[in-house]
Amino acid sequence: MRGIPTRVAVVIVYTAAMCMNGLDSTIVNPALLTIARDFGEPVSAANTVEVAFLVALAVALPVAGWLGDRFGTKKVFLGALAVFTAASAACGLAQDLPALVLARVVQGIAGGLLTPVGMALLFRTFAPHERVKLSKVLIVPTALMPALGPPLGGFLTEHLSWHWLFFVNVPIGTAAVLLGLFGVREQVEGTDGPFDATGFVLATPALGLLTYALGFGPSHGWTSPAVAVSGLLGLALLGAAVLHLLRAAGSPLLELKLLGDRAFASATVLALLTSAGLMGVLFAFPLLYQAALGASALDAGLSVFPEAVGLMLASQAVDRLLPKLGPRLLTAPALVLATAVFATLAVPGVAENAWAVRALMFCVGLVLGTAVLTVQIAGFADVPPPAMGQAMGLFTIVRTLGGALGIAAVAAVIAAAGESGPHGAAAPGPYRAAILTTAGLVALGTLWALRLPREAPAPPPFDDEPEARQESAAA
Repeated sequence: MRGIPTRVAVVIVYTAAMCMNGLDSTIVNPALLTIARDFGEPVSAANTVEVAFLVALAVALPVAGWLGDRFGTKKVFLGALAVFTAASAACGLAQDLPALVLARVVQGIAGGLLTPVGMALLFRTFAPHERVKLSKVLIVPTALMPALGPPLGGFLTEHLSWHWLFFVNVPIGTAAVLLGLFGVREQVEGTDGPFDATGFVLATPALGLLTYALGFGPSHGWTSPAVAVSGLLGLALLGAAVLHLLRAAGSPLLELKLLGDRAFASATVLALLTSAGLMGVLFAFPLLYQAALGASALDAGLSVFPEAVGLMLASQAVDRLLPKLGPRLLTAPALVLATAVFATLAVPGVAENAWAVRALMFCVGLVLGTAVLTVQIAGFADVPPPAMGQAMGLFTIVRTLGGALGIAAVAAVIAAAGESGPHGAAAPGPYRAAILTTAGLVALGTLWALRLPREAPAPPPFDDEPEARQESAAA
């Protein structure tokens, strides 16, 4: 392991960790019914397995950047990965629902640290002009793994047991931790001033409460006491947190002043809108597919899988086109095309054609993936390495909330339009209206894409680090 170049080790460890985290966000969904039956619990109770993971993940996000800067990105990242791996084993060994939920909470907290700290580790290792090549790496955990989650979860549950949904992480996580210990260099940027306890007390419960409300609102009703109180209290705490973070002296928990950088601010808003649009359409379209064709849940899940293939090809497109066109000319047309594709999915008669569905979902991945990867690379071009941990934490929080907001907005549109047609049959109309809503979110992102830089990140005029150049070539 000591002979592996540092940059190669960083890429391998980051990819392994993010693949585990990406899979665990979706792999449990097909097994919830089986888990409920095994433990003698109702399905609604088993759903807490997934919501607990998402809430815990959101709670950990605000402190991730500070921890990485204070104690070192390598130490925090590998520590979180080790905890995530151990929690995965505990999930697989759980003998009752409370034990499984508790293990998922620990897993979610570790997962909330992995994404922003891992991205900071990756982006501090590679200069801005080198990050275009990373699109091939970034797309695997962020696109392919979540798309593989449902079919893989169904396969493992049917042919082995639901316990293997978690056991698969153990050998991968163990190997990644060992490689990281020997092959990754420590990066400690340090922090100015004491820990922002006030920001932590305000921002952490705010994100947890909002995620809880958005997760349970569509199924339990937005006016149910638990959802309504969580949502209102979360919004109030979030508002107080923003005011505190803007006024805080020294080192606030989240450096909102980074949004003063035009490229980073535009990328952050675009992350919210594109994540909302993508997660919304991936939630609504399988429902439309079942309503229009009477397809099974498995068929509906597989219908969106071509989107992941399109996303994989998008990494190739970004690698070649971004240096030539620049962020603005690549992102804005891609979002226009994505809007058109989203809207086409809602046209009557399209969902009834299986091959048209596959082609359009492939296009969703290709064009929207091109925009998302370009934004992720261009938005951090001017962020200095010392601020990278804070920037990644803020960016990840906004992107995560964007996905939750997209699903909640789609569910609200479906509920408002009425889910049932004549004689209680499922009506496709509400789902088409929901998909048009996601098209509107993506279209709104086009306006923000015009604020991105014209030019791609340029290489430095000279290179005085031959060892880093050799490692870059090996990576």
